[in-house]
Amino acid sequence: MSKDELKRYRIEHDSMGGISVEEDKLWGAQTQRSLENFEIGTEKMPVEIIRAFAVLKKAAALVNAELGSLDPAVADAISAACDEISEGKWEDQFPLVIWQTGSGTQTNMNVNEVIAARGNQLLGKKIIHPNDHVNKAQSSNDTFPTAMHIAAVMQIEERLFPALFHLGETFRELSGKYTNLIKIGRTHLQDATPLTLGQEIGGWLAMLEQAESMIQSSLDYVKEIALGGTAVGTGLNTHPEFGKRVADKISNLTGTEFVTAQNKFHALTSKDALVNTHGALKALAANLMKIANDVRWLASGPRCGIGELSIPENEPGSSIMPGKVNPTQCEALTMVCCQVMANDTAVGFAASQGNFQLNVYMPVLIYNVLQSIRLLSDAMESFNKNCAAGIQPNEERIKRNLESSLMLVTALNPHIGYEKAAEVARTAFRQGLTLKQAAVSTGVLTEEEFDRLVDPAKMV
Repeated sequence: MSKDELKRYRIEHDSMGGISVEEDKLWGAQTQRSLENFEIGTEKMPVEIIRAFAVLKKAAALVNAELGSLDPAVADAISAACDEISEGKWEDQFPLVIWQTGSGTQTNMNVNEVIAARGNQLLGKKIIHPNDHVNKAQSSNDTFPTAMHIAAVMQIEERLFPALFHLGETFRELSGKYTNLIKIGRTHLQDATPLTLGQEIGGWLAMLEQAESMIQSSLDYVKEIALGGTAVGTGLNTHPEFGKRVADKISNLTGTEFVTAQNKFHALTSKDALVNTHGALKALAANLMKIANDVRWLASGPRCGIGELSIPENEPGSSIMPGKVNPTQCEALTMVCCQVMANDTAVGFAASQGNFQLNVYMPVLIYNVLQSIRLLSDAMESFNKNCAAGIQPNEERIKRNLESSLMLVTALNPHIGYEKAAEVARTAFRQGLTLKQAAVSTGVLTEEEFDRLVDPAKMV
């Protein structure tokens, strides 16, 4: 006898009739129909969305009870079930894939059905209905975008910002430590004028701070929620105070201030707030790509590259070349950045599909947003712990590169003019001389004059 034959089933009903559901599952008919009708891919609805739904369903139940439209005992049971979901107790009861209806209706009903079933267990009797009670004064069309916004904000605040802070603090410490270590700068992958290693790393720090500021300001729009708009934005079947009250309740439950959207028609059909936030995430990815590439260029070698930085040796780099060590954390971070940039295309296109009163690409949109937040957060923590924190300068190589650079000649521009300075640099390069030797041999300056005018410490 097969495992399927040993399973016990019950019949669940919805407006389309009855359907068999495994006896040990909390979900009902609509979840089961979605499981059977959308066998597409392996990408499941993110747990962050499920937990955001638990928050909004609890808030809605408590507000409905306060407004006198829901029995307080029912509201308390719904609230208790939501708390369990928020704690991760029933994650195996949310099996649906991303590739479902574009409004996320099946996930809304999956949540409604699980909360109703668990609430009834807590009450010891079957009185809570997924639509009539858990979904009261709501529609998938306003709950799913609300869950999207809650999940995005909470993941950014609780996961991304701490990771940004940790990496930023590492760069802040390194920048201060090497504030006086002068090195050659590079533009166009060619030698340029000097700067300090502290200044170079300080530039990386400023990139993180700027990106954080952009992401932070973008959240003001994401903190506007659609709940209260119901099907098309008119608020049909809701109390006039429902939207504001539930936003206040969600704020209390999360510790983050959410507000009801002033225009629910906009909130249901437009996803511009998430496009804006993901654009800021893409800007962070672009900055992280630049930082990781700088680190691996500066650490290249160890003997035949730039070799000005040493980074931690975490694992063997080659299956054939003994002793080879690669900048693997840089590579992992830059691959994440590639994925985030690709996700931005999906987010932007999905948001453009707000036809009439509803966007119907919401599951794929939030899947990409949450993946970007998760990957960036994890990659920054990994890069910080396994690479950035262990960065050390190779001071001998830095000094040698600085002294051999031809671009120190730039300091002579105000004194001998651009063209004479260029001739000194060309002579030094062609004849394999130092800048000082070239300046003296061409009769442009004496040794004493050169030493007085070309001082890297005065050029940073």
